Amino acid sequence: MENLSIQDSNAAGNPNHVPPPGAPPQLPPQSRQLRLGRLNVAIANLVLQDAIERIFIQDIYADVPRGIFLVRGENVLLLGEIDLDKDDYIPEPYRQASPEEVHALTVRKNQNTKRSDKVRQAKLQALGFEAEHSGEVLF
Repeated sequence: MENLSIQDSNAAGNPNHVPPPGAPPQLPPQSRQLRLGRLNVAIANLVLQDAIERIFIQDIYADVPRGIFLVRGENVLLLGEIDLDKDDYIPEPYRQASPEEVHALTVRKNQNTKRSDKVRQAKLQALGFEAEHSGEVLF
């Protein structure tokens, strides 16, 4: 990667490079600008500090502290501010539980799903259908 200053007009070795209007003369490699009609979209990585993951399963939920998250820019669809008053409101059927209880329910649900998928795939295979993702892997 080149170390260019903002005053350098030669971006990425292209002497004819013109930065997008309203953008700084040089964007870091992690940030790209796309012009879609009138819409100017910046794609950049996000760093979330003190992130908390809220996991819902059946009628319970748990807040699991995750710490720092790095989210790649191409995985971001929408970014907005959260209304903290609405974030604290939990709909009626849900109750807060410990993360361990929610994790145990999630593991049990995944095991049940795998078991039912195996039964379904066996029935389909008996009828002559090939199960998903069971073909030969070619490299």
